[in-house]
Amino acid sequence: MKIRGLIISADARLDGRSELINKLSLKQSATDAELILYAYEAWGEDCVKHLIGDFAFAIHDSNSRRLFCARDHFGVKPFFYAGLANDFIFSTNLNELRQDPRVSNTLNEIAIGDYLLFGVNQDLSTTTFKDIQRLPPAHSLTFADGSIKIRCYWTPSIQNEVRFGKPNNYVERFSELFSTAIEDRLRTDRVAISMSGGLDSTSIAAIARTQLRDDSALQAFTVVYDKLIPDEERYYSTAAATHLAIPITHLAADDYSLFDEQVPGDMDQAEPFRLSPYTAQFNSLLRLCAAHGRVALTGYDGDAFMNEPGRRHFGIRSKLKRLFGKYGAEIVLPEWIDESFAERTQLLDRWKQSWSSRVDLASPANPVWTALFESYDRRATRLNLEVRHPFIDVRLVEFLSAIPARPWCVNKNILRLAMKDKLPPAVVDRPKTPLAGNPALQLVRHGSVRWLDSFEVSPQLRDFVNFKLRPRVAGEQTSDGLWANLRIYALNYWLTNSQPIVRRATTNEVNNNRACMTSAA
Repeated sequence: MKIRGLIISADARLDGRSELINKLSLKQSATDAELILYAYEAWGEDCVKHLIGDFAFAIHDSNSRRLFCARDHFGVKPFFYAGLANDFIFSTNLNELRQDPRVSNTLNEIAIGDYLLFGVNQDLSTTTFKDIQRLPPAHSLTFADGSIKIRCYWTPSIQNEVRFGKPNNYVERFSELFSTAIEDRLRTDRVAISMSGGLDSTSIAAIARTQLRDDSALQAFTVVYDKLIPDEERYYSTAAATHLAIPITHLAADDYSLFDEQVPGDMDQAEPFRLSPYTAQFNSLLRLCAAHGRVALTGYDGDAFMNEPGRRHFGIRSKLKRLFGKYGAEIVLPEWIDESFAERTQLLDRWKQSWSSRVDLASPANPVWTALFESYDRRATRLNLEVRHPFIDVRLVEFLSAIPARPWCVNKNILRLAMKDKLPPAVVDRPKTPLAGNPALQLVRHGSVRWLDSFEVSPQLRDFVNFKLRPRVAGEQTSDGLWANLRIYALNYWLTNSQPIVRRATTNEVNNNRACMTSAA
């Protein structure tokens, strides 16, 4: 769309629309994309300081001869780009950029190393491909006169501490913000919710149930295990659904194998970190959600903000300790990492750094969030489904970061108090309960995944992995060791099946496809 010399391409869903419309003194209604344009017209590049929600957009400003781009605070919407000489191409779909014949297939070996070690790319400004970059969450980009400038426009701040005189005021304010976060993410007649039996997703279901007019508008979908591991999710999710009077569908995942592609194409992903051993459960659940409606809600990530002591930091270091013992001067890489690959990417230094570095969980710099949100994106799922996360709301995050951690953010105390009359006591009082076992490890022990030890190896994978030293998957005894080993298989699958891309043949095709964004549901 175009307004007075400004053209926008956007995938956007804005929160706080009424407040933004008032700020802009608009008399008429406007789409989210139009609101972004009006905000840019009013505040220029500082418009991002007035926008909240899930968005990725690019504005061509013919008046100042520049392109201004931005990605939302937590990276729910993806944004990829490539600078080619004096040209600039961008998309919310990484593979769209790869169709340009000027973009090479050369891999970013540092990203490959990060994936093998951590399961995610630690550098949020890069992708698995050397020529394609990722705009990090909470960043904007300006392209003018052939140069690219990137800046961070937001970081979570706790300088403005929130203190109330009465304890009830904390719960009341939280309830207001929580309800608003959910309401802003509805804006539709039918909503699915990925609902476990835990407190986070059931709380979202309880509030959404009161905000939707039609009794059949909200439906819950839950992955459960009935045989493979001890699992109480069927019981607790049913208790919540019965209390809320909403229908629930349980997806029994006991018979799924690892990397079980139920529908052709599920495993064909733009980057290797999107390949999950639980791809069957993940995609089957989303397909059920999509059959109900175009919008699905998740309970991700209440643990990051309301579950002290882990609320502030993402501790990958603890995982490394379990995997390789205490940190010391003699720390080494996993023995199956190819030595020459490790040397040319300085992988050992990166590995050591991870022991001492800690990432604020409430920060856009959390690489796990970027990986998860991009896996939920419909460019990855290929479904007509917009997945939204009410807890990942700037207003809610800033409030939870500003109030006293104790007692409110210990054991999700503030959420339990807010929900005590809205959910059954069994759910409200249920402690944080991870799965009682690792389904993948159980499959290994049952001997049902031995095929993972005998697959045709891509020649490219041998540049990264020494297969003579790779342990057998069937012999893994720990969850962390198993996950590391499974990443070798996933990377091999990705190198073999997901890399080929159909290139555009002509310059005209390239020029006609410099920008590619799809609008939100």
